[in-house]
Amino acid sequence: MTKFVFVTGGVVSSLGKGIASASLAAILESRGLKVTLIKLDPYINVDPGTMSPFQHGEVFVTDDGAETDLDLGHYERFIETRMKKTNNFTTGRIYQSVLEKERRGDYLGKTVQVIPHVTNEIQEYIKRGAGVGTDDAVDVAIAEIGGTVGDIESLPFLEAVRQLSLKLGPNNAAFVHLTYVPFIAAAGELKTKPTQHTVQKLREIGIQPDALLCRADRAIPDDERAKISLFTNVPEWGVISMWDVDTIYKVPRMLHEQGLDGLICDKLRLNTPPTSLKRWDALVYETEHPQGEVTIAMVGKYVDLSDSYKSVNEALRHAGMQNHVRVKIDHVDSETITPEGVASLGRYDAILVPGGFGQRGVEGKISTARYAREHKIPYLGICLGMQVATIEYARHVAGLEGANSTEFDPDCKHPVIALINEWKDADGSIQTRSASSDLGGTMRLGAQSSDVEPGTLAHSIYGDVVTERHRHRYEANKNYLDQLRTAGLVISALTQREHLTEIVELPQAVHPWYIGVQFHPEFKSTPWNGHPLFNAFIKAAVEHQKQRLQAH
Repeated sequence: MTKFVFVTGGVVSSLGKGIASASLAAILESRGLKVTLIKLDPYINVDPGTMSPFQHGEVFVTDDGAETDLDLGHYERFIETRMKKTNNFTTGRIYQSVLEKERRGDYLGKTVQVIPHVTNEIQEYIKRGAGVGTDDAVDVAIAEIGGTVGDIESLPFLEAVRQLSLKLGPNNAAFVHLTYVPFIAAAGELKTKPTQHTVQKLREIGIQPDALLCRADRAIPDDERAKISLFTNVPEWGVISMWDVDTIYKVPRMLHEQGLDGLICDKLRLNTPPTSLKRWDALVYETEHPQGEVTIAMVGKYVDLSDSYKSVNEALRHAGMQNHVRVKIDHVDSETITPEGVASLGRYDAILVPGGFGQRGVEGKISTARYAREHKIPYLGICLGMQVATIEYARHVAGLEGANSTEFDPDCKHPVIALINEWKDADGSIQTRSASSDLGGTMRLGAQSSDVEPGTLAHSIYGDVVTERHRHRYEANKNYLDQLRTAGLVISALTQREHLTEIVELPQAVHPWYIGVQFHPEFKSTPWNGHPLFNAFIKAAVEHQKQRLQAH
C-alpha cells in the first residue's frame, strides 16, 4: 500500500519546500524505497505555461509534455523517478475537472460544493500522482502543498489532505511542516513566535504535524527547539533545523543526521535498510574541491530573477562538476547589450543565450550571438538562443537583410523564424493552431526525437538520435534552410516528420564550438551525470580559457 507524506509551508513562501521535499525523497530512496513527489499549486491558472517568469520563475517540462511547476525540476534532479503530467496540478485544473464532470451530469444534478466534490477531486488527483492501483504505484508519495498555511488559496488542498490522512489511517500518512525562524539582529535572537502561530493555524484545521523543519540562517539551539516543541505539540526530536548551506546537495545529509527519515519511517511503519548517502557526499566533495573556475555570460531577459533560469543554472553547475571546475554564472541583461558595447562579453570563457519570449532585449541577444560567432567564443543558444543565432546568421552572413522572427515583426521581409500551424504531438495526434488560438498550452511540448547528421558537432555530443524536451511556439522557417545552408550554417538535426530544425551549428573549421538548439536540454541534466550538451559546452569553455591565457 502506498504511504503518504504531506509537506506544508508556513509564515512565508520560498523557504525551500521543494528542496526539502526532494531531499526527504532522496533519503527515503537511498533506503531502497520507491518514491515519487507531487506538487499541489494553489493558483487558478490551469498550468503555469503562460505565467510570467517574473511571477512564477521557470516552467519545467516533462517527457509527456506537461508544463509544470519549477519544483518538479528539483524532484527529477534529486531522485530516480521521472515526473509526469500527474505529478503536478493546480486549483485551476481541479476546478476545470469538477466543472466538466458537472456539465456531463456525473454528479446527477447535485449541488456541487468545495466539500466533498472539490476535496474528493483533489484526493483523486493525489492518488493518481502516486500511481495508486496501477503497476506504477510507489511505496511513499510525498505531496508538497504550495502556498502558505493560513492563506485562503490553499485551504481546499489542506482540507483534502486532512480528509485523506483520516481515510488512510494513522500509520499511512505523515505531515511535515516547513516554517521560518527569523533572526532579529536588533534583538540578537531567534524568534520562535511565527512558527508557533503557523502550527496553531494548522492545528485549527485539524492537522497535527509530525515533524517541523525550521528554516533559519543558523542551527536552532536546543533550548529554542524545546520551546518550539512545547508550543506546537511536536516531540523535540521532530523539531529539525534547516539552516542556510552553500550548496543544496548538503540538505539530504543535514536532514538525515537529525533523524528526519528515521522519524518518517517509524511513523509510517516502514522497515528498511539503513540510509546510504555516499553519492551525495561525493557531490558535495566535488563542489568544494574544483580544479579550476570558468565564467559564463548568460545573456537573458529575466536576469533579476534567477528562478526563471533555475534548470539552466543547475545544468551548468552539473557540467562544472563533470569537468572538475567551478562554474561562475554572470547574468547579463540583454537589454544592456548594444552593437557598440557588446565587446564587454570578450572577457568571458563562454556565452549562453537562454529561452524567453517577447521582443524586449532581442536585438541585444542578436548582437551577442554575432559577437560570439565573430570572436570564436564558445556559444550555446537554447530555444530563443537558437532562433537569434539563426536570425543573426541570416542577416549578416546569408545576406538576408531585415531577417527576423514573426514573433517580433509579423511583417518582416525575411521571416526566418515563424509560427507553425500544424505539428504532430508526442502521442502521434495531429495538432493545428493559428496566431489567433489560445496562448495557453504551448505548441511543441514534451520529448521528441530527431536524427542527427553524422560528422557534426551535435553528432559527437548526442550520437545518431537526439531526444529532448520542447517548449516553444515558433520554429525555424524551412523555406529558408537551403539559403542558410548555402551560406555555411549547418542544420545538424531535423524532426523526422515535419523536418523542423532542432540543432544549428557552425562547422568546427570556422568556429571551435558554436551551437543552437530548439529544445530545452537543461530539463534532463542531473548532478550525477550532468548532460552531454552542457558537459561539452563547459569543456569548450575550459579550452577557450586555456587558449586565452596562452595568448596573453
